[in-house]
This record gives sequence, C-alpha cells and structure tokens, in this order.
Amino acid sequence: MARGRKKNENGDNYGKTLATQQSVNQAVKGICDIMRRSNCQGAMQYVPELSWMLFLRILDDHETREGEEMEALGLEFSPSLETPYRWQDWAAPYDETVTVFHDGNRKQGWKRKEKHADGSSGDFFRFVNGELLPYLKELETKPGATPRQKVISEIMSSVERTRIDTERNFCEILDKVHGISVESVDDTHVFTISQVFEGLLLKMGEKGNDGGQFFTPREVIRAMVRVINPQVGDTVYDPGCGTGGFLAQSYEYMRAALGTEAKAEQIDTLKHGTFFGREKDDVAYPIALANLVLHGIDQPNLWHGNTLTNEAVYDGLFATAPAQFDVVLTNPPFGGKEGKAAQTNFAYKTGATQVLFLLHIIDHLKDGGRCGIVLDEGVLFRTNETAFVQTKRKLLEENNLWCIVSLPGGVFTAAGAGVKTNLLFFKKGEHTEKIWYYDLSGIKVGKKTPMTLDKFEEFFRLLPTCGDSEQSWTIDMVARKQKATEEAETYKQQANKKEREASHWSDKAKELKKAKPTDDKAITEALQKAAELAKEAREQAAKAEEIENAVYDLKAVNPNAKAEEDKRTPEQLLGFIEAKGREIAEALAVLRG
Repeated sequence: MARGRKKNENGDNYGKTLATQQSVNQAVKGICDIMRRSNCQGAMQYVPELSWMLFLRILDDHETREGEEMEALGLEFSPSLETPYRWQDWAAPYDETVTVFHDGNRKQGWKRKEKHADGSSGDFFRFVNGELLPYLKELETKPGATPRQKVISEIMSSVERTRIDTERNFCEILDKVHGISVESVDDTHVFTISQVFEGLLLKMGEKGNDGGQFFTPREVIRAMVRVINPQVGDTVYDPGCGTGGFLAQSYEYMRAALGTEAKAEQIDTLKHGTFFGREKDDVAYPIALANLVLHGIDQPNLWHGNTLTNEAVYDGLFATAPAQFDVVLTNPPFGGKEGKAAQTNFAYKTGATQVLFLLHIIDHLKDGGRCGIVLDEGVLFRTNETAFVQTKRKLLEENNLWCIVSLPGGVFTAAGAGVKTNLLFFKKGEHTEKIWYYDLSGIKVGKKTPMTLDKFEEFFRLLPTCGDSEQSWTIDMVARKQKATEEAETYKQQANKKEREASHWSDKAKELKKAKPTDDKAITEALQKAAELAKEAREQAAKAEEIENAVYDLKAVNPNAKAEEDKRTPEQLLGFIEAKGREIAEALAVLRG
C-alpha cells in the first residue's frame, strides 16, 4: 500500500512551503540555534550532526518517491532501510492521517510515538543510540549490500551517538528537519536542498571554525568548472575533495548542460559512474558523501584515506575507479608537510603537500585530460628548492599549462586563510608553449564583499581567444626558455673552464707530493689554487642554474599594472607630517593625563 501524501492548501506535503531564500535560511538557522544550545558548540559540531539527519530525511523522501513510481509500474521496490529504521518510522512527527510507505497498518512517526520521544524516560535516546545508529553503520556488511547501503554506512561511520543533550531538543530538531524536504522547498524561486546544505558547509569553513580546509568558495569552483567544461562520459576526480564541492558543482554543470533532452543512460552515467574523490579527514568524508547524494549523485565513489601515502581507511566505494581520469578539479591542501611514507611514492622528494598533490594529479590524469587546480602562490614563484623546480618542469614539459588566473588575496580569508592563490588550467600530453595570464588580484575581497562570478566576466569574454587586455597577457615559454639557455651558457662555459683549471692544479699537487725532496709550500699553493678555482666553478654553475631555474618562476606579474604615484608637493607632504605629529602628541597627552 502506498503512503498517503498529506497535502495542505499550498500543495506541499508536510507543512508550510519555503518559498523564499530567506524562509529557507531561517528554517536552517532555527535548527542550528537549537543545536547550539543542545551541546553543539560550533559549526564543526552541529554541521556533521545536521548532515546525517538531513541526509536520512531526503533519503526517505527520495525512496518513497521511487517506491511509488515503481509501484505504479507494477514493479517491486525494496527500500534501503528496513522498518523501523526509516525516517518516516522513527523521526517524523506522529500523524494519524499519513500512512507509512508499504505498511498500511502503521502511521507516520509510529516508532517515535511508541518510544515516548517527547518525554524524559530516555527510551527514545536508547533506541537512537543503541539500535538505529548501529544498524545504519552495519548496513555495508549485509550480504549483497547495495551501493546505496554502503554509502549510508559510510555517512554514518563517525556517528557514535547523537550530540544533542535532551530528547525534547532532539525531537524539536527532527520536526524542523522534517519540514525541509524536496517538496517543501520551492526551487523555482529559491535554492535547492543541495544549496541549502552548501550554506551549512560555508559556516563550517568560516574563520574560527577550523573548517576552512574543507571549503572552497563556490563562485571560484563554478568558474573553474566552466573553464574545464566537463562532458557526460568524462570521469571527474578530486584527490582532496573535502566536503565534495568540486564534484557537486561539476554534477550541477553537467546535468544542466543536458537540459530537458537528457537520455536515461546519460543521467545514469552521471549518477553512478562519473564522480570520484579521495578525502583523508574523518569529519569531511561522511559530509562529502551526504553532500553528493543531496545533489543527486546516487553513487558517490569516494575513497577514505591518505591520498599521498595511498593508505586507505575505507575503499569500498572506490572499487570501480579507473587508474586515470578525464578531468581533475581540486583545491588540494597547502602549507602542510608530509613524511617519508608519502614522499617514497613520488620521484621528487619534498614534504610540501601541495607539490606532492600536483605530482599525484599529473600521474592520475589521462593523456588529453584536463585539470583545474587552486595552488598557493609559493608553488609558482619558488625556485630555491629542487623538488619545486623539478615538479614545475614536469608540469610544463608533459602538460600544456595554458592559463593561470591570479586571485585576490582575500578569497580564502573567510575560511581563515589569507594566503595568495592562483588557478592553474592545464591539459596533459602536450608541452607548454605559451601561458595566458589573467589578473584578478586588484579586486577587493572580504567577508562583506565575497568573490562573485561577475568578477570573471571579462575573463570569460577573453577566454576563447586568450586575448590581451589591461588585466591579461601572454608569456612565450619557448622564447623564455631559449633566452635563459643562451644567458646560462656563458656561465656554464666559465664553470667548465674553471673546473679544468682546478683539475690541472689538483694534478700538479699530486705530482709535487711524489717529488723528492717534497716542496710543502708549492703543494699548499697548488691545493689552494685548485680549491679557489673549484669554488669559482661552483659559483659560475650556480649562476647558470639560477638563470635556468628562473624560467620556472611562474608568478603572475602584470606588465600592464600602473604604479601609484604620489603627486603631492614637498609642502603638502610636510603639512601632512605636521598634522600627524599633532595627532600623536594629543593622543600621548590624553594617555599621560
């Protein structure tokens, strides 16, 4: 028997339609407020808690709809969760007018009512913590567990018990989460459920929450996805996926590109065989799974473990992953240090996390594959460490690094990271001849003025031709490398000459040592001369290497930038200094008084 759907005058199922973005935000804020007063002190605690509840809510909605569609076709449908572990059994508010799906004898919220959830007996918490959560976590061990059941288990993997302090607060939260459904949110006017969820992730990424490592501003992601332009049939990979932003936005982009003419097999490919990722953090991994499912990706192929050491915590969802991918979109961690366990997997030895991720990406990209990556500026300009130079040489020689976008310094400030970053776009299997740069660094970005997609307007207008403007220019890497080779050659010749001379004096010292009687003074002079010449040879070789390595300083330096000139006269400057001096004197007088 199908579940009877309760309708009100607005036509929604469960109550008031959330018809504006403000109403959706207020609904979510109301839930978070209860959680904050219920033992969840900050976003790093209440976002994971709300994630699994919202996921189970939308899963129930989704499977009820699937079941009704299958029943209409005369086909059998088996929900992922058995009774009484479905949301409609234990979490939904009790309602005699609504029958739970496939169970005509029970009403919505029957289990919750049975456990006296609104009281203080503790029966409800004993059910949730002692029965429900263990059941959900063990789903993946069931014989013949479906991919969806494995996803459910992984989302619930880090939930030992609810963080909420009282059953009354817990029930109030459940009621409010129940009101946020696919049908209650009017996505013709406001954000979809998935975008509501992204708002929560933004809270987790705000400064002071220690979650910035998981969050990349969505407008930056959308710009990167648009540049890479992933197509149905491509495999999309993020080796440090955080909460799944790049994969989720790639799905949104690819699904929108299909439009209303999408074929069933195309949708199936997007939902099951397209998106792959890896994540190390225990908090971010289940949230990423929930985020992708809420976006509509039925099978998020995520690997839990350390990408760089290849040590897995759980790889059961990654079984169908190819060895290499068509598209990589990522913002890998930067500033961290990896030990020898990670470094042994790579040809160039360094502890710099972002450099190792770049090497991992190059290795896991197919020939002809495209990559969009966020990198800190230090990777671009550093030429004083061998691994940095070697990695950038590999990048340029094995890939066409065709575009670098210099981002403003404040893009990641809200996430607690003030580091300057760049976007790099490259294609594997071709060497780099020219790099097109676009400079956005002059834009003022802060908490009240976030980075928005309109800031990329001219960039996208020039992108098809990589045209030059006041904000864009092109570097000919072939000419640059040739010039460096020619300049370095003089120093190399000098180094070789000095080495030969040093060798001559070293040989002379050996001969003098064999001669009788021994001339100690001559031997000493010969060894000193050999040492001086060897030092000069090393210095000349170092200058040659410095010139050649400078080719791999890829920092964006806008040649069109106009230096600000102070046009004040000497008299005006003196007047300014005097005025500031008076201000300082007055301030000191106040402090002393």
